[in-house]
Amino acid sequence: MEPLGGLDTRLLVDLLRDRISPSKSLGQHYLVDDEVIERTIRLTEEFDSSLSDDSHVLEVGPGPGSLTLALLRSDSNVTAIEIDKRSVEHLTRVFLESKESLTIEQADAVSERWPKGITHVISNLPYQISSPIVDRITKYHSTEPIQLSILLVQEEFAQRMAMFSAPYDIGPLGLNLWLDFDVSMDMKVSPSSFSPSPRVQSRLVVLKPASRPEADGMNKQLFRIITRHCFSNRRRKMRTLLSKPPSRISRVSGWHRDRWTKSASKLLSSNHPELEDGWADLRPENLEPIDWITIVAAISSDG
Repeated sequence: MEPLGGLDTRLLVDLLRDRISPSKSLGQHYLVDDEVIERTIRLTEEFDSSLSDDSHVLEVGPGPGSLTLALLRSDSNVTAIEIDKRSVEHLTRVFLESKESLTIEQADAVSERWPKGITHVISNLPYQISSPIVDRITKYHSTEPIQLSILLVQEEFAQRMAMFSAPYDIGPLGLNLWLDFDVSMDMKVSPSSFSPSPRVQSRLVVLKPASRPEADGMNKQLFRIITRHCFSNRRRKMRTLLSKPPSRISRVSGWHRDRWTKSASKLLSSNHPELEDGWADLRPENLEPIDWITIVAAISSDG
């Protein structure tokens, strides 16, 4: 007999919707498309990180538990973080027999401390917390490596994560993800796959850890601040952008405005062997990821 055989996707959604009306403020759009759920699980196999009883999956915003059900049927151990009290009560009730492999926490996943030992992050993310959750994944991965993350996010956000189309989708989100992950866009998901339907298309995105030897030893906090600083005025040229210290430069240990001015001036006044001539007269979106590593490394060494 299939584990949790009495449950299915539509039943879980109907059970919750019978009790509550989805909250717009929480971005509650419940996944009802079994094809999307099946594809999500299959991606773990295609990216050589299949789910098993050795897996510890973090799910953010499980809602009715339609994805949770598939994760439990894969024999995974699941930690589900849900901010909505009524959804937590629903999950506790319908998955009562799975309490040994499912931990449900009523909390804000953006600020809540994540458990140790997470191997996968697999979630249908509320759109408004996609960016901070991706940031949390990156920070968590820096100390406790994650095998694979599969996220269902808004199509436009997915394109920026993967830097899908230059120059429009090139920016700090994709550049900072690139340091640690290969980002792959997968199945496009229509509004009709959710209840209630959002007004936009969604997309499955896979984050697979990647090795970037060229970034070894680089100050990633400085990288984040420099890329965000430059793309905040992306129509300006690099020469103009770097001549002004980032507003948050003092947040990086050992850095201040005077050090920045000295370092940036030296870089801009000389030819760097790893940067093409004329790079300083390009706009941020015209640079390659490796160029940003070179720029950050040059500024750091000249400081």
